[in-house]
Amino acid sequence: MTNSPYLLKPASVQSVMLRVLLALLPGIAAYVWFFGPAILVQIALTSVTALAAEALILYLRKKPLKIFLTDGSALVTAWLIALTFPSIAPWWLTVLGTLLAIIVVKHLYGGLGQNPFNPAMVAFALMIVAYPQLMSQWPAAGFTDFAAQWQAIFGARQLDAITMATPLDALRTVLRDPEQRRMIAGLLGSNATFGNIGGRGWEWVALGYLTGGLWLLQQRIITWHMPVAFLAMLLAISATFGLYDPTRFAGPGLHLFTGGAMLAAFFIVTDPVSGATTPKGKLIFAAGVAVLTWIIRSFGAYPDGIAFAVLLMNIAAPLIDRYTQPPVFGRKQKDGGA
Repeated sequence: MTNSPYLLKPASVQSVMLRVLLALLPGIAAYVWFFGPAILVQIALTSVTALAAEALILYLRKKPLKIFLTDGSALVTAWLIALTFPSIAPWWLTVLGTLLAIIVVKHLYGGLGQNPFNPAMVAFALMIVAYPQLMSQWPAAGFTDFAAQWQAIFGARQLDAITMATPLDALRTVLRDPEQRRMIAGLLGSNATFGNIGGRGWEWVALGYLTGGLWLLQQRIITWHMPVAFLAMLLAISATFGLYDPTRFAGPGLHLFTGGAMLAAFFIVTDPVSGATTPKGKLIFAAGVAVLTWIIRSFGAYPDGIAFAVLLMNIAAPLIDRYTQPPVFGRKQKDGGA
């Protein structure tokens, strides 16, 4: 027998958030390697903005600054915003998105643990609707000139030499032209945009997020339900339609290893505040995000629908939890029946 005590000490918010930040580092490292250090500038911008906004609102609400500023929640939101925005987006765009996420989405609803929507996804959705062109300018893989990237963020934006279409943007263009639809089946591995699996450089960034996500599972920071349900559903639906008509629908490789699929599976869908909380509810919630993501990617107006899919499922989360609550211990029925 092992020695007592048998009850584990619950992890603090600070400990959980710190490990989430550490889990993001492999993906960030791959991002820097393939797309240059601009992402580090964006992370610094969003981090400073998030902490400053958090401090201001806490002061106005007469809340203790040290406890909430050091819990790491604002930094997690800031890093996710930086990683979902283009790394060469103008500085004011990421700052504005971060301010909206912290002040409006988080604190307007009462602060940590009270927000019904994922703050980072609201920031992305608002900015891509308001500034679609700026949110579609992504750095070209292999172009890591820091001076040019710095100029794009803080100076005049002459981006023709340092930007390229993302795989999902290119796919969107092809799908709109019936004459080019036959190209989809042969795109992977054929050019600089699509790389070997899901986009040159982006596939390695996705593997970095996968590595960090698996570590979070090992650390029991997240459970398996949401990552497995999200990835399995996205795999199933993209494979089914890819086999049905490969000239119109991209296969699972592209859907899983480009865009924000891996980041969403382990770091966004798993948000314990804005998502479902019951085991069965987590499966339904994440599968719903995957289905909506595929629909928006395949038929919608935006190349990547993860942010909108997450927000739509955030609305449904309370209802999902209500109907997936297990019965009270000692009772056979959820309604209190014997």
